[in-house]
Amino acid sequence: MEELFGTEVSKQDIDDAIETLQKRYEQADFAIEIKAIAGGFQFLTKPEFQSSISLLLTQRAKRKLSKSAIETLALIAYKQPITKSKLEAIRGVSCDYAVQKLLEKELLVIKGKDKTPGRPILYGTSDKFMHYFGINSLDDLPMPEDLSAEDVETAQKQVKLQSQLEDEEGDEFSLFQFQRGTKAIQDKKNQEENND
Repeated sequence: MEELFGTEVSKQDIDDAIETLQKRYEQADFAIEIKAIAGGFQFLTKPEFQSSISLLLTQRAKRKLSKSAIETLALIAYKQPITKSKLEAIRGVSCDYAVQKLLEKELLVIKGKDKTPGRPILYGTSDKFMHYFGINSLDDLPMPEDLSAEDVETAQKQVKLQSQLEDEEGDEFSLFQFQRGTKAIQDKKNQEENND
């Protein structure tokens, strides 16, 4: 920042400026907001405008994942760093293809090697994963104990509906849809906490 502006800018000044901008964009006049994501900040469409914006967009989400890739990604997100053999032990099927596709889409990164015999590769999520899911850190992921029986029932209904849609559109599930479902559950949880 010093090189850009020719003067020293303190971290506090930057934080204050970002907070001012966030408050400005919270107003109903704006369809966007500034969110902290993956250690930085990003302009995003406000949730209440999502349906209007999605109607305007004719293109489907660019990054689509199969059910097995979503399951694999979820396991890695919650259990990272993790080896492929541990993933396969949990899922009960081979994860080679799903892991390869997730690496190609840069949603996974290699975190190192395990100290066990054979030194298998350890996988974890990338910053791009956090960007796609609109979270600032892995702590923002909903935890199983945060989900009520009603949340689980809602998720099951969404999975059933998604399965019906996949029969019509192909066997893929977009990250956008997964993010929207996760965010809805988290928003409901936050709203309940604010009401208490």
